[in-house]
Amino acid sequence: MTNIILRGCNGKMGRVITQMVNEDEGANIVAGIDISMDVDNKYPVYYSFEQCNVPADVIIDFSAPVNVKEMIDFAISRNIGIVLCTTGFSKEDQILIEEASAIIPILRSANMSMGVNLLLKLVKDAAMILTDSGFDIEIVDKHHNRKVDAPSGTALALADSINEALGNRYEYVYDRTNIRAPRVKNEIGISSIRGGNIVGEHEVIFAGTDEVIEIKHTAYSKAIFAKGAVQAAKFLPGKGAGMYSMNEVIG
Repeated sequence: MTNIILRGCNGKMGRVITQMVNEDEGANIVAGIDISMDVDNKYPVYYSFEQCNVPADVIIDFSAPVNVKEMIDFAISRNIGIVLCTTGFSKEDQILIEEASAIIPILRSANMSMGVNLLLKLVKDAAMILTDSGFDIEIVDKHHNRKVDAPSGTALALADSINEALGNRYEYVYDRTNIRAPRVKNEIGISSIRGGNIVGEHEVIFAGTDEVIEIKHTAYSKAIFAKGAVQAAKFLPGKGAGMYSMNEVIG
């Protein structure tokens, strides 16, 4: 049995994870961390990690990129890992996370979906073949109108995966309104759309001469992210210090 502390337990994703864990015989939420107390949970909920004294095996963080140091300090003091699903961290927070991974196991993913993590592999392979034939690369991400970060963490992860495969030779272009020049070859265009209640859609476009290849993933519910987070939480306990990804979870 994997005992979980769920940060952001009363948010939309937190509620989905809670429901999923309730149906999982291999996992149990022993405590939650949230600034909101408007949900009747079967486990204790605290405003901060400083108030929490419940033993656990792992933390799932599906909240907002704030008070990261408090969570990291708690995890280090208890020698437990963190499944980090939150995106939009500052450079300072990213440094804290990297430093903490030398002490405890941290599994970080911009997207917990198994389908998206397969997509990361597919676009890497496609890029290595198609760019030699002159294909341009564009990434489009679509999310609901309440998402605050743009581009999404998943869009950036797709760009990074492609760029890594191409020797990190490409630059990212987020806005063409001030560029009065033809598109250059060594760039990856990244566009963001925010509207309605779109759960998440990511499309990678390889545009060549007289042909276009589009590789796309669409999420129809938040359950796919919750499922991945729970799988990751059951994977992480007992692992050594280091930075892990969903690649290790899906094999």
